[in-house]
Amino acid sequence: MARLCLGPLLRYVDGSSATVWVEASRPCTAEVRCADGASGRARTFQVAGHHYALVPVTGLTPGTASPYEVLLDGAPVWPLPGTPFPPSAIRTPADGDDVLITFGSCRWAAPPKDEHDPVGPDALDTLATRIAATPDGERPDVLLLLGDQVYADETSDATGRWIAARRGLADPPGNQVADYEEYTRLYYESWLDPEIRWLLSTVPSCMIFDDHDVIDDWNTSAAWVADMRATAWWRERVLSGLMSYWVHQHLGNLSPRELADDVLYAAVRATPDGTDVLRAHAARADADPASVRWSYRRDFGRVRVLMVDSRAARVLDEESRAMLDPGEEQWVREQALDARGSYDHLLVGTSLPWLLPPLIHDAETWSTALCRGERGARWARFGEYLRRRADLEHWAAFPASFEALTELIAEAGSGPEAPATVCVLSGDVHHAYIAEPSWPGGAGPDARVLQLTCSPVHNSVPLTIRLGFRFGWSGLARVLGRRFTRHGRSGRPAVDWRRAGGPWFGNQLMTLTLRGRSASLRLEQARAGRGGAGSARLNTVEESALVP
Repeated sequence: MARLCLGPLLRYVDGSSATVWVEASRPCTAEVRCADGASGRARTFQVAGHHYALVPVTGLTPGTASPYEVLLDGAPVWPLPGTPFPPSAIRTPADGDDVLITFGSCRWAAPPKDEHDPVGPDALDTLATRIAATPDGERPDVLLLLGDQVYADETSDATGRWIAARRGLADPPGNQVADYEEYTRLYYESWLDPEIRWLLSTVPSCMIFDDHDVIDDWNTSAAWVADMRATAWWRERVLSGLMSYWVHQHLGNLSPRELADDVLYAAVRATPDGTDVLRAHAARADADPASVRWSYRRDFGRVRVLMVDSRAARVLDEESRAMLDPGEEQWVREQALDARGSYDHLLVGTSLPWLLPPLIHDAETWSTALCRGERGARWARFGEYLRRRADLEHWAAFPASFEALTELIAEAGSGPEAPATVCVLSGDVHHAYIAEPSWPGGAGPDARVLQLTCSPVHNSVPLTIRLGFRFGWSGLARVLGRRFTRHGRSGRPAVDWRRAGGPWFGNQLMTLTLRGRSASLRLEQARAGRGGAGSARLNTVEESALVP
């Protein structure tokens, strides 16, 4: 009898269809049956000895909530017996509904409830507890998880012990993840957390990777890539990271129509063991990033979401350095401008912030200029050292791409068909803030444009980060930043920006509520209660109307 190893994860949902992802213990047919009669089934496919299925569910009715069960070869495996959680349900949108989007990034797996949590309550765990306690209350229409869903380079003590028993830790990469099997351990540790497992079974999710899904500073520079490729362990690590991302995260981002047209998905399912097919795809993605697209678009009523790959799509040659390769940049542009007037809000999800504290922006621009050789070979070596040491590899470290994104945002937000808001949603930097740009002479777009940054969901926030990011917004920091740019012979960016909220530190989530052309924002932090494990609450620390 097949067992349910991982999942179910409710991924794509529209008015009449959905997809549900599962991992089973052996080859089988996975089936989803809804209380209203909607259903779907799919045969599992195999990758590296693991068996997965992405079940398309059809026949759903718009504007309804239908509890569902999962069966493997006809035997029910979900809901789990004796579960304390309400039934998992597929909620379909109706025309004109409000859209609630909750987002964040950077989640270490929470330890078991009987263990001390050194970084405080997990914001997603806490959200799950609140929804379960009030199943008819407010809940997101979708979770946007903006990177670092797993940490391949910072494993827990429990995973470290498991790795040590499997292969020992004397050789690189030590207690970091080495191969596909070890990646599956990370997903088990993270997604078998009871609260997270239930939450992901009943709230749809969209995901994109960031560096820690593979390794810290992934694709920082051409020199960094050369150094990593010179090691004996890197190739297996990066191929396994891309393979496991495709299986666990990327597939569920796609609509049923996109899945039906996906050549790789068809090829993996057509063979008894899809490992070699998927591995060849990962190798091609690593060798030629422009040959693979991880970015995708989702529309939620009149809300358009562009999830942009700001890690694997990079061009790293110092003379043509870009966050996105030309094909990827053109695709993002087309998706942002397609059918303008058909959406009221444009959300650009990119793991790395577009607008940073000004000092950090200027430091990243400076280090890029040094690495390009603006001040000679010695300064170039220092620039590369600084870039790696201080993680200076956000949009500001790709100046041409920063300007191109700025131009696209202005174009998308201008004119009679402009949306009410254009918001860039990001994580990565282990704190939250709101930044608002302004264009010279007041010649900005008609839409309200904001950088909304929220992280971590569950991670540590060192004092150095708190102090550095607070200082980075100060007047003195702006003066210091201009010195950097003058030394690097770099021009000023096309926009200025100010801090409109924050910085806020803690384990946290942001929620956008989009109602017609109005938009409001809420930031909530997970705070420990007095009752011990399970008593944490989400406290609102900021709530504001972005567009009344």
